[in-house]
Amino acid sequence: MMGVVWSLLGILSGAFIAIQAPINSQLARGLGLPVAAAAFSFLSGAIVLGIIAVTVMKLQSISLDWKAPAPWLFVVGGMLGGFYVTLSTILTPRIGAAALMAFLVAGQLLAGMLIDRIGFLGVAVREISLGRVAGAVLLLAGALLIRLY
Repeated sequence: MMGVVWSLLGILSGAFIAIQAPINSQLARGLGLPVAAAAFSFLSGAIVLGIIAVTVMKLQSISLDWKAPAPWLFVVGGMLGGFYVTLSTILTPRIGAAALMAFLVAGQLLAGMLIDRIGFLGVAVREISLGRVAGAVLLLAGALLIRLY
């Protein structure tokens, strides 16, 4: 049962990404600068997540171990997210939300296959099989079809 719940939450998360792109694009049009829209998107998200994190820490009597993670981990994830939000904000009005989402999923799949193959940051190593390559090719073909038609 929990597998179904996790899968549905994954679908919901993907829907949020699709909804976020045109919202940020509209914000960028209003502000006149896509990177400013991305910055405000991150700022509002950081504030909300900060409030949630502090609340959960207090409710569960948890304290963060600020020394445990490598210092670069504090920055790189946010930088990658910033690039993602900025590029999505720029691309949505140019190629459309459906095409953008198709290309995003294709990029995620290709990067995920590479991450799995090399075991990046402790991820379990999984071989790149013929089935995975076929799936990636079909997904890329689908993304191109969505973009072209």
